[in-house]
Amino acid sequence: MLSILVGFMAGLAAVLLKNTTHFIQVVLESDVISWQTSFYFIIPGIGLWMVYLISQYVLKKEVAAAIPLILYALSKRNGVMDRIQAYIPLLLAPITVGFGGSVGLLGPAIASGSAISSTISTLFHIDSKTRVLLIGCATAGAISAVFKSPLAGLIFAVEVFSLDLTLASLLPLLFASVSSVVTSYFFLGDEVLFRLTTIEKFNLIDIPFYIVLGIGTGIASIYFTKMYFGIQQFFNRFPKKIHKLLIGGIAIGVMLYCIPPLYGEGLGFVNDLLHGDHLNALGKTPFDAFTGNIWIVIALLFGITIFKAIAMTTTFAAGGCGGIFIPTMVMGSALGNVVAKVINNLGIGFQVSETNFTLLGMAGLITGVLHAPLTSIFLIAEITSSYELFVPLMITAAISFTISKNSMDHTIYTRELSKKGQLLTHNKDETVLTLLEIDPIIETNFITVSPTDTLKELLHNAVAKSSRNIFPVVDATENLLGIILLDDIRDIMFDTSVYDTTTVSILMKQAPDVIFYAKDDAKCIMKKFQDTGAWNLPIVNEGKYQGFISKSKLLTAYRRKLITFTR
Repeated sequence: MLSILVGFMAGLAAVLLKNTTHFIQVVLESDVISWQTSFYFIIPGIGLWMVYLISQYVLKKEVAAAIPLILYALSKRNGVMDRIQAYIPLLLAPITVGFGGSVGLLGPAIASGSAISSTISTLFHIDSKTRVLLIGCATAGAISAVFKSPLAGLIFAVEVFSLDLTLASLLPLLFASVSSVVTSYFFLGDEVLFRLTTIEKFNLIDIPFYIVLGIGTGIASIYFTKMYFGIQQFFNRFPKKIHKLLIGGIAIGVMLYCIPPLYGEGLGFVNDLLHGDHLNALGKTPFDAFTGNIWIVIALLFGITIFKAIAMTTTFAAGGCGGIFIPTMVMGSALGNVVAKVINNLGIGFQVSETNFTLLGMAGLITGVLHAPLTSIFLIAEITSSYELFVPLMITAAISFTISKNSMDHTIYTRELSKKGQLLTHNKDETVLTLLEIDPIIETNFITVSPTDTLKELLHNAVAKSSRNIFPVVDATENLLGIILLDDIRDIMFDTSVYDTTTVSILMKQAPDVIFYAKDDAKCIMKKFQDTGAWNLPIVNEGKYQGFISKSKLLTAYRRKLITFTR
């Protein structure tokens, strides 16, 4: 029942985002704002300023990337998301995209649906495992509503959020997807994102060209990801938000003025390519006089392939709100169309379907950028309402995934979280270690001693009063200096002649290793135990002694978490 409710709410959020954005674009393109053509390059800047002012002074919340925010909530907050995250995308994403920001609406739809799902879970006092599943339902629902593709939505939730695909999880995901699709049909009717003509059948002789396209999309995926992080790093050099807004707004405006298809999501561009109307897809450019030459057209389309990633990342870096899924599809469609046009105009005697290659290019980019091959395959199959392209899809996706995965272990969604040890994966062992909390297993019932204490004081004040065989040595400010093991003093502890002459500083030694609080995760701690062979390791916070973690307690907590996670 809850999965149906979550699917309905996610579908509603997707419909609301689409309609609000469409309304803004209609207003900007109407005669009401007659200056928009002449000063086209200032519209994105206005949108970014509006997003900044609303987020800073109304919502008082920074814009965050949608999918990484959800992944962090799943790994470190048991699926709990702030309620305000349900409203931020609904308000800011339409402004960003409607005013020309070169980003997509799918990410905001997923973020809003997931936050709503988290709120519903809290309201009904749902356990953490079910809460995570319901967030997966919201994700599946959002994709189902946007593309009217329930299977692709379900698979995306499994691939990207590392959900276990069992009977217990499959049914709620299916219910949510169907509920969301029905919601989308109810409000939008039969309207779909991509209006397709007849799909040409798979031709065996075209397999070498599918391989070429797979290689091309794999390389383009690497470019897309590296450009994303490179531009983000460039903008991070500017400490003031106003500088990012100015630079980003001007850069996006110039790109849109020169390359109109970069405006907004770019779905109209994709539809024009699918119908073979490349001139309408390109719009008005400074090169209109030369578009009678097919190679100029190919060059312009390739330029869109290059600049879509730049425009998208610049929008994000300047403070815009949106997603990367649909921009990835737009870039892939341009690349696929370019490859088909090159093949058809080389004079080598081969003719391939430009529509098919446009679709395959989208699948290849989605696979390479998001590392989600099954999502891309089933998404295109559902968009086309046909499985004619299934074999070419598998070839292109497999090659693109292989190239991208071997070059980059993590995607735009996951790289930063992986660096911090906050990423859930399909590896159950690593996932359980990521979910394991350290605070409950820290033991503090160890008696500390000072380096100036004598052996007599050590024995009377610590050994005689402790049930432990380890004694941490700290200075006056609680900095950990070393440890003393009971075994190390056993041979002299009854020799009264050295009681007053032997001090703790002489007896202590360095710990085999040290655990750093808030820095070392459970996976790192487990490795330190494995490398040192120790049974207990001290934990420090900025050099200050906090306590010890024992291997037995860590393994016990791990086993309990594993049982709960896989139940």
